[in-house]
Amino acid sequence: MRIVSVMAADIGSQLFNVIFSWSFLQFIIAFISFFGFVLTSGLILILAERKIMGWMQDRVGPIHTGPWGLLQTLADGIKLLLKEDIHASLTDRSLFLLAPSVFLAPVIAALAVIPFSPYLQLPGTALATGIVYYVAMSSIDIVGVVMSGWSSNNKYSLIGGLRGAAQMISYELPLVLSLVGVVMLTSILANSGIGSISTQQIINFQSSSLWPGKGIPFWDFIFQGFTPWAWFFLVQPLMCLIYYVCGLAETNRAPFDLPEAESELVAGYLTEYSGMRWAMFYLGEYGNMTIVSAIAVTLFLGGWSGPGVGFLTAPGMAFGWQLLGNLLGIGYFITKVYLLCFVFIWVRSTLPRLRADQLMQFTWLILIPVTLGNILLTALIYLILSSFGLPNLVFLIVLGVVNFILLGGFILVISRATVATTRHARAPAMLAQRRAAAAQLPERAGVAGSGQK
Repeated sequence: MRIVSVMAADIGSQLFNVIFSWSFLQFIIAFISFFGFVLTSGLILILAERKIMGWMQDRVGPIHTGPWGLLQTLADGIKLLLKEDIHASLTDRSLFLLAPSVFLAPVIAALAVIPFSPYLQLPGTALATGIVYYVAMSSIDIVGVVMSGWSSNNKYSLIGGLRGAAQMISYELPLVLSLVGVVMLTSILANSGIGSISTQQIINFQSSSLWPGKGIPFWDFIFQGFTPWAWFFLVQPLMCLIYYVCGLAETNRAPFDLPEAESELVAGYLTEYSGMRWAMFYLGEYGNMTIVSAIAVTLFLGGWSGPGVGFLTAPGMAFGWQLLGNLLGIGYFITKVYLLCFVFIWVRSTLPRLRADQLMQFTWLILIPVTLGNILLTALIYLILSSFGLPNLVFLIVLGVVNFILLGGFILVISRATVATTRHARAPAMLAQRRAAAAQLPERAGVAGSGQK
């Protein structure tokens, strides 16, 4: 009994030390911040999309509920909470009820590997495998799409679910390949041949220690931990663009919103859902927008880095300055994320929906070969330059110049391919119109001739 009591006391003391430790406090703050960020981000983005699309399309957005219509999304959320949960009688009830949770849960879980600031991040082993964890979470929502389409017992929902699954699976591969270049850059910059898939370490690799004015307080404040010329976007701009395009397709956003097709006039795989379950799908879509933008910011735009963050959060600074530095980091990170979300809305307001054949040709015939070629090109440039004994800075500059040239060529090829495929698809209709016009020419000629007589 004494041994048991000693063990219980030891376990109790260890549990007490864990609960009241800085790591546990960091976990609680980060978890609440991440969960709250997903919920509030959906409300903010829905209102922003209505306002921005109204501005871009020269029309009035929400203006009645609250000042300037700012409470419209909140009112819609309350309405969805109070609506009756209606579903068809012949649905597969268990799968039908579970599908929204399967779709939304990976969105919240994926935020576990995204550091909002030097302090605001979840500690643990999941952070060390950040990219792999994110890719795994982004693949699970495909299951929710298929479950919702199949369980609805509706042919249009099933078609929408299959379209969504085919699209998301197809664009998952180039999305992953576009991130391989980032891992290769970390292995080269580490000078050890071993890259990192930790999001925190990838941010650190984008914070160069070479900044002007070392020892001068003003320049140290501006540039310490903030060197935009070291962001991976400047070295791999083409992969950043491809990742973002694949993110558009993964979230089923325009111009890749084929699950919601105009020909059926239905909402795709979530046609049979209503009330809060429909809202979970809707919230998941905007949550995916936030996740895609957050990963792009973390891997290509330096994450939370910005003027003053590295200086204020350096070891030895007072707690007040540390707190201010972390608040600055959160502000920089959220600003970058919402700027990329603005591009999501901009694309939806600008581009028309792709056809199914264009969508599949784009990923299998263009994106996958380009991402594979980028991996080979990155390795080839490094091997050539390292054989001459040149430093990593020269490699980064050369790779960045080559990638920007390839980016221009990629945009040119895409524009020509879009025109060519559109003309090819319209060829039968245009040929039929020409034949109909040619068949009417003799009659018109006869009418014209009789009029002249």
